[in-house]
Amino acid sequence: MSNAQKALVMAAGIFLAIALITLAVVLFISAQDSTKAAQSNFSNIQTELSQTAFTVYDNTTLSGSQVVNALRKFSDQEQFGIQIITGKNPTGQWYGKVINIGVPMDSITYGSVVGDAPGRLEHTVDEANVNYVNPSGKFQAKLVLDRSNVIRGIVFRQQ
Repeated sequence: MSNAQKALVMAAGIFLAIALITLAVVLFISAQDSTKAAQSNFSNIQTELSQTAFTVYDNTTLSGSQVVNALRKFSDQEQFGIQIITGKNPTGQWYGKVINIGVPMDSITYGSVVGDAPGRLEHTVDEANVNYVNPSGKFQAKLVLDRSNVIRGIVFRQQ
């Protein structure tokens, strides 16, 4: 083989190596964009799923027994409170955590957790207690969201 042929083979090898490196870089960049899009979609799906348990209570009418069941279901949630307003207790009682809903909705502190709630589940089934929830009573539910659109609580108001 002459020197010219060796040079051409070597140039072809270098050109092929550069082409393969370029192809790898292009594929890596496109895969990176796809990964970012997939992460974003996964994050959106995760947010939707985490709030699905609460959205069934948004602006719906429930029976008193459903309200007590919701209280049992969500009483151990961190940073979450349930207020039940009954005919006997028009100011309502908080369970779990107390959520700040006494300020305008556009306030920075609206929906923030104030502290532990004094309400106890056993009071909702004791007919002699002012916080008794009538199992056949009708309650309107409303979700409480903070400034970050995170669901912080549910308010059940007896109709």
